[in-house]
Amino acid sequence: MSRPESLQPLFRSLHTIKGVGDKLAALLTRFFGAPDGQEAIVLDILMHMPSGVVDRRRQVGIAEAYLNQIVTLKLHIDRHQPPPRGREHIPHRVFAHDESGDISLVFFRAQGGWVEKALPVGEERYVSGQIGFFNGEKQITHPDYIVEPDKFATLPLVEPVYPLTNGLSSKALAKLVRQAVEAVPALPEWIDVETIRQRKWPTFAEAMRMVHLPDNPGEAELWAPARQRLAYDEYLAGQITLQLLRSSMVSDAGVARQFTGQITAKVTRALPFSLTEGQNRALEEIRADLAAPERMSRLLQGDVGSGKTVVALMAMAAMAESGAQSALMAPTELLASQHFKTIKPICDAAGLGCALLTGKMPAAERRAILAGIANGTTTIAVGTHALFQSGIEFQNLGLTVVDEQHRFGVHQRLALSEKGRHTDLLVMTATPIPRTLVLTHFGDMAVSVLREKPRGRQPIDTAVLSIGDYARVISRLQARLTEGAQAYWVCPLVEESETLEVVSAEDRFAELQKIFGSDVALVHGRMSAAAKQDVMARFKASEIKLLVATTVIEVGVDVPNATIMIIEHAERFGLAQLHQLRGRVGRGTQRSACLLLYKDPLSETAQARLETIKSTEDGFEIAERDLELRGQGDILGTRQSGMPGYRLAVPDVHRHLLEFAHDDAKALMQRNPALTGDEGEAARTLLYLFRKDLAIPLIRAG
Repeated sequence: MSRPESLQPLFRSLHTIKGVGDKLAALLTRFFGAPDGQEAIVLDILMHMPSGVVDRRRQVGIAEAYLNQIVTLKLHIDRHQPPPRGREHIPHRVFAHDESGDISLVFFRAQGGWVEKALPVGEERYVSGQIGFFNGEKQITHPDYIVEPDKFATLPLVEPVYPLTNGLSSKALAKLVRQAVEAVPALPEWIDVETIRQRKWPTFAEAMRMVHLPDNPGEAELWAPARQRLAYDEYLAGQITLQLLRSSMVSDAGVARQFTGQITAKVTRALPFSLTEGQNRALEEIRADLAAPERMSRLLQGDVGSGKTVVALMAMAAMAESGAQSALMAPTELLASQHFKTIKPICDAAGLGCALLTGKMPAAERRAILAGIANGTTTIAVGTHALFQSGIEFQNLGLTVVDEQHRFGVHQRLALSEKGRHTDLLVMTATPIPRTLVLTHFGDMAVSVLREKPRGRQPIDTAVLSIGDYARVISRLQARLTEGAQAYWVCPLVEESETLEVVSAEDRFAELQKIFGSDVALVHGRMSAAAKQDVMARFKASEIKLLVATTVIEVGVDVPNATIMIIEHAERFGLAQLHQLRGRVGRGTQRSACLLLYKDPLSETAQARLETIKSTEDGFEIAERDLELRGQGDILGTRQSGMPGYRLAVPDVHRHLLEFAHDDAKALMQRNPALTGDEGEAARTLLYLFRKDLAIPLIRAG
C-alpha cells in the first residue's frame, strides 16, 4: 500500500514553500536530520515543537510596565540620539513617551539609518519587548517588534519560541510554521470518539494549530489538551508498530518444544554454583514459552553480573533436548569470545557441541565450523551477527539468543527472525530499563527480570573525590597494586580536545607511565581489535596491573582480580554508564572499590548523578533515577541506535499516555489485525504520519 493521497501536502519538499531557496532547504535538512539523500519536508516543520511561548498581550502604559516584563506599548517618538562618530560601542538611543511616562529604546551597532526609518520622530508606533532599567530610567534594548498602528494585527501577541540552529532566524521559521500548519489536510480520526470526548481533545489539525499558532499561551502548554493529544498520537504510532512486529513474529507459528530434562541436569551438575531464585524463575518463564506453540519473544533484563548468560545456557540446553540448535549472538567479537570461554567448559562437561564463529578465523577452521553448524554436530553456535550472513546454514535452528539488545533496533529484530522462520527469540540486556522504556522499545516482548546478584558477589565501596586529590589517589593506588590488586582507570576521551578541558586517555597514560612504568597499559576505541585483545589478555593474565581505558571496557570484560575502578571526569558520564563501568569490578572474592573523580564546578544534575551512584548498587533504581534526571534523553543510547527519539511527546510530562497508547494499540490489533475499513485506514494514516511505514508491510491481509 502506498502513502494515502491526503498526506501528500505534508510530504512535499520544503523547496516547494514560498521563500525557501537551496541554502535554507539544505540548512533545514541538516537541522531536522532527514534520512540520507532525502530533503526535509513540510512534515518536519510541523513536528518541530516549540520550546515555550512568549506572551506579548500585556498592553499597558509605561508607568505599569515593570522590570523584566515583556510588554507591548503604544509610543509617541520624540527624538533620536545616535552615537558620536567613531564611537561605535555607544548605542543609538530613541526617546519616546505615552500619557503615563517616558522610555528609551536602545540599539547597539545600528548602522544604515534603519532605526530612524522604523521610528520616525513625531509618529506613533507599537513596540514590543522586555523592560530593562538604566540609570533609573526604563528602557527596551533591541525591541522584538516595531509596527505601525494600522499594522497592529501583524504583531504576534502570543508567540511560540522554537529551538533554532545557526543561520535560522525565529522570524524565518515562524513563516514556515504558519505555512506548514495551513497545509495540514483533513485526516480520518484514529482515536475513538468517546476518548476524545472524555479527554476534551482537539483533532490532529486543531492540535497542531493550537501548539504552533496559539491564541493564548495556555493552549500550547505541554499539559494542555493539544499537546497531550499529539503526544498520545506519537506513542500510539510507536505502539501499533510494536504490536505489528509482535503479531508478525508470533503469527509464524513456533514449535511446541518437549524436554527430557537430561541435558539440563548435566549442565546443572557442571555449574560451579547453584542458580539463584531469580534465575530459576526466569528459566521457568522461558521454558513455558518454549513449550507453547507460539514463538517466544522474550527480553531477559538483568543487571551487570546477575547471571544472564547462565540462564541463556540453560535455555539452550533445554532446546538441545528437543533436538534443535541455538545461536548466541553478541555485539562484538570480544564479547562473543568471552561468552564462548564461559560456556564452552560447561558444554563439554554436558556433552553439548559448542563452537565459536568469528570473522577473523582461518578459512579451513571456518569451513569446519560451518560444516558442524550445517550437519547439527554443533548444538550451540556463538558469534557476532555474522552468524546470520547468507552463507551460513543451520541444520535446525530453534533458539536465537541476542546479547546487549539495545544496540539492535526493531529492524534487526525483524531481520533476525528471517533466518530461523520459526525460531524462538531471547534477548538479554545488562541495561536495566525502566518500565516506561520497556513499553516504548520492547512493547512487543514479554519480560523476565533478574533482580539479585549471584552469591559471592562482593559489594563495591564507592567514593567521590575531586581531581584536586590526585596525589592522594596515586599513593593509595600504589599501595594497593603493591599488594597485588589490579585496577582500571577510565577517561572520557582519546585525544585532548581544545574545547573541553578533559584529560584524554593518552595524556593520563603518559602521566601514569612515569609512576608505574611497564605495569600500566592503554586501550581505546581507535586501536585495532587485535591490539585491544592483546592488551586485555595481558591484563587478564596479570602481566599488566593498571589499565587506562576509554569506555571500550564498558561491556562484558571479566577480570576477577581487578578490584579497583577509577573513573576520571565522572561528571561527564551518564548514570547508566557509570553503573556499567562500576560493574566491571566486584567480580572476584576480594572487596572492590570504585572511585569517581570529578572536576569542579559540578552542575546540580552531575552532583545528583554522583550521589545516586554512591548511594545504591541497584541498577533498576539507578535507571529510574536516570530517567528523572535526563528526562527523555538518551538512556538507551537512543540517538545512535535508531531507537525512537520523541519529537512531540515529553516522557516526563506525558508518561501516563504511554500506558493508554499501549493498551489501545493492543485492543486495536485484536479487534482488527488486518487494519481494514475506516478504522484501519485511519490507523495506517497515523503510521505514515509518524514515519512508521516500515511496519506497513507487516500488516497481514485477512
